[in-house]
Amino acid sequence: MKGKGKIVSGLIIILIGICIGTVWAFNCKQDTKTATTAATESSTQATTSSTSKKEEKGISAMVDQMSLEEKVGQLFFARTPQENQISDIQDYHLGGYVLFGEDTENETKASLQEKIQSFQEASDIPLLIGSDEEGGTVTRVSNNPELVDQPFKSPQEIYAENGWQGIIDDTKQKAAVLDELGINVGLFPDVDVSTDEESFIYDRTIGMDAKGTSKYVENVVKTLQEVNSGSTLKHFPGYGNNRDSHVEIVTDDRSLEELRKNDFLPFEAGVEAGADSILVSHNIVSSIDPDVPASISPAVHKILRDELNFDGVVMTDDMDMAGLADFISQEEAGLAALKAGNDLVMSSSYQEQIPAVIQAVKEGDFSEKELDASVARVLHWKQDQGLLLKK
Repeated sequence: MKGKGKIVSGLIIILIGICIGTVWAFNCKQDTKTATTAATESSTQATTSSTSKKEEKGISAMVDQMSLEEKVGQLFFARTPQENQISDIQDYHLGGYVLFGEDTENETKASLQEKIQSFQEASDIPLLIGSDEEGGTVTRVSNNPELVDQPFKSPQEIYAENGWQGIIDDTKQKAAVLDELGINVGLFPDVDVSTDEESFIYDRTIGMDAKGTSKYVENVVKTLQEVNSGSTLKHFPGYGNNRDSHVEIVTDDRSLEELRKNDFLPFEAGVEAGADSILVSHNIVSSIDPDVPASISPAVHKILRDELNFDGVVMTDDMDMAGLADFISQEEAGLAALKAGNDLVMSSSYQEQIPAVIQAVKEGDFSEKELDASVARVLHWKQDQGLLLKK
């Protein structure tokens, strides 16, 4: 019996040893796997960092080689003129064209593609080509059955039919249609929080509270990133249930604290998701800057950069809207917008605004350092979309 006891004890010791060895081996394997993963991630981060530095140097070198006129022109996202479309691209070195309904309503798919391609061929630096494609009441391309079989539905209608997956699928469809035509910026989503069905902006929104709107923004921005289509969050600091600034000067009297707890949240979600650009409204937001519309307010742009930590492209809403046009002259407005912190001016009055900006830089009224920073952000956006590789 004693011999058997010794044998059993020995077997137990062996088994314990095997177990300890197995655990040790497993832990070693896991440690090795963790170390390998960490090394891989570190290598990937290093490669990404190296690539980013190279891209940064490339953009900086590109800006350094540009003339003052070329730099200023890059900051104008012009409404497509009815005349001199090609020559204005070349004469003013425009950063891009925004297509409105009149630019697409009589076009076939082939003719619109050909027109946009002619714009790109005329420009030394590839253009941003934009078109408002929110869906529902605001769409330029899909109102033409020659371009899209059915008009894009509103976000609210899509969500009611198919939930968030419907929003994702619709975003992919829009991006594919725009890309085929040569349009790289759809100027959506509208991220305004509006729950009042009677308000001006309601039909253009998802119609949810701040939490639901933030979810909507996250889905759209991430989807646009996946398909390499430009995203634009609008209209900062948040339109709310205010009146229509297309036709009048609008004043928003809500407190900054209310905006932070409500309207800012979807913008923060969009920034976190990787939004390319943010469009600023012409509403006068009293709690931030009671003196001028948001689009030309340095205080509003300071919040965007310092509080929301947004480092992408900031652009104005259409400068022809009464909310701004009735407040300041068009010649002054372009310079005021850039001095406030915008990187892109959306305007049809660029012929008078661009010379005014150039003169301001020459006279020291607008810093060339600030000018270069905005040009670099615009060029980065174009590079991220693969546009600079096409020249």
